Amino acid sequence: MHNVMTIARRELRGYFDSPIAYIVIVTFLLVAGWMYFSALFLMDRADMRAFFSPSPFSPSMLLVILAPAITMRLIAEERKSGTIELLTTLPIRDIEVVLGKFAAALGLVCTALALTLVYAISVALMGSLDWGPVVAGYVGTLLFSATLLGAGLWISAMTKNQIIAFIVGFIICAVLYFVYWLQFFMPQALAPLVEFISVSSHLDNLARGVIDSRDVIFYLTLTAGSLILATRALSRQHA
Repeated sequence: MHNVMTIARRELRGYFDSPIAYIVIVTFLLVAGWMYFSALFLMDRADMRAFFSPSPFSPSMLLVILAPAITMRLIAEERKSGTIELLTTLPIRDIEVVLGKFAAALGLVCTALALTLVYAISVALMGSLDWGPVVAGYVGTLLFSATLLGAGLWISAMTKNQIIAFIVGFIICAVLYFVYWLQFFMPQALAPLVEFISVSSHLDNLARGVIDSRDVIFYLTLTAGSLILATRALSRQHA
């Protein structure tokens, strides 16, 4: 665990020592705030569901873009520069490298999400806000983000090119996100399967304020699977 935290701190420091973290956070806050409050004033009620619920024009869609943008450099850049070989020769296991970098990326997203509490407080001041669904929505968005970051990190571990890591990572995240709406154009027998494999359907459940263990397990399983694949890809670098 010590090695994991050391790597995570190094990566987080790297984010905040450069414009990356500030660009990601400010962009997310501005665009997400605009998307949410535009919908809020149309609904004319104190509700945060529009902030968490998936749609092609919701704040959650931003994470489909931001997740691969955050993770694309984590391993790909080190592979290109050759520092990954130095890192893997230290008494650090590959899984610790992957977990440390994943923790740093998740920490950056958590920072951005924590700052959006200003939106919830603003809505609560305008009306009677039910905080139960808000908490469930944040839990769901955090799990949703972890899944996308895991997928992005896996792709980053498989290539030396950051641009390729971003493009492929974005495609995977977008497929997992948008496949939810394909169920309406598919045979009825396939609809439940398509709905289940989509990260959006599970986020929608949590956005309604229902923390179901099936949704939590789904996200944790996908995240863990991505991190295992990333570890195996990293292990092959020095096998």
